[in-house]
Amino acid sequence: MATKCAAAAADLATGRPRKRARLGWDVAPAAQAQIGTFCGQEVGDVASLLLSANPSNHTCSSLLPKGVARNASPPWREDDKDGHYVFAVGENLTSRYKIYRKMGEGTFGQVLECWDRESREMVAIKVVRSVKKYSDAAMIEIDVLQKLARNDVAGKHCVQIRNWFDYRSHICIVCEKLGPSLYDFLRKTGYRPFPIDLVRQIGEQLLESVAFMHRLQLIHTDLKPENILLVSSDYVKLPDPKDGSFSRKLPKSSAIKLIDFGSAAYHHQDRSYIVSTRHYRAPEVILGHGWSYPCDIWSVGCILVELCSGETLFQTHENLEHLAMMERVLGPLPRHMLERADQHAEKYVRRGRLNWPEGATTRESIRAVLKLPRLQNLVMQHVDHSAGDFIDLLKRLLAYEPSARLTAEEALSHGFFSRYGDRRSL
Repeated sequence: MATKCAAAAADLATGRPRKRARLGWDVAPAAQAQIGTFCGQEVGDVASLLLSANPSNHTCSSLLPKGVARNASPPWREDDKDGHYVFAVGENLTSRYKIYRKMGEGTFGQVLECWDRESREMVAIKVVRSVKKYSDAAMIEIDVLQKLARNDVAGKHCVQIRNWFDYRSHICIVCEKLGPSLYDFLRKTGYRPFPIDLVRQIGEQLLESVAFMHRLQLIHTDLKPENILLVSSDYVKLPDPKDGSFSRKLPKSSAIKLIDFGSAAYHHQDRSYIVSTRHYRAPEVILGHGWSYPCDIWSVGCILVELCSGETLFQTHENLEHLAMMERVLGPLPRHMLERADQHAEKYVRRGRLNWPEGATTRESIRAVLKLPRLQNLVMQHVDHSAGDFIDLLKRLLAYEPSARLTAEEALSHGFFSRYGDRRSL
């Protein structure tokens, strides 16, 4: 549900950012301010509250103005102009939850880190904007989260919902607090590629989670590094081969969970609309063929390439250029797929082939496509051992024809995983 914020000014200047536009989750915390002066889109991180893993009620209460009861509701405020809930750090979200900081935001609303007085743990609460379409989507997400929780008793595949409630016309979804997203971890470490063994561990869990959803006839439709969270925030420092210093950071544990099920769809629902974030969108979606479980598998393939290279595989924001990039990396699109393009995509096809480079809008676009290497060459730049198995897996995950792609269950039996032991921590 979370969408992209405006790209940085430097990115706009070049016209082609090295990375995707920054997300609301990536915005650095604002400077600390006085209680009562924050609004939902301005609140910063109160670092002192996070020094203790088990904060006391005294610590929480110390944020409140004198004379305010510890569990009292905050004063009624109008939402901001976009329907976001306006709050102050240290206030309550019902008498049960104490607000510590804002973890992120998007078009759907905000995610707040809160102290749960009842369970005595930190939780993440998605506070949805008081706008009907977002409230309706939130109720669908709650239904999906509850279905996942009922079928995942061990809670190892997807983020676990703890509770939900309606607070002052805002749907609030309470979930377990996890670590950073894979995208956040890559960004904070300078987009340095993950070692292939770590890619294998993460890839195996990702496919297990996707297989779990598909068995329940659910399609995530928005798989991307931003929606894959590490369970733990802990990391280790390893020697950097370049200079021998202990400057390379890697997750201490490879355990992950999926989040953001606001776009999830059941297999029996209408599947003709556009899904997936651009960079992870399958060709059948762009061409208007409709989509099903294989669109998740395509996204997994793109994610694995990104983890091993540190770069988004298809960095584009335009359909024809996107398809041209696919052909550059993976070879020509099948003629029958191009000829079946719907009325919105038929302009990308001419005489049974992609209308490229004739249809390119700029020379820069042509150059962006030409600089991309073939899939095999791209992987070989970053992977030493097991490159053959990895390349073969990726080709099967990124098959153009949806019916030719591996299912998640089939992918888990691939040699890239089966030839190596299971190691979930470094």
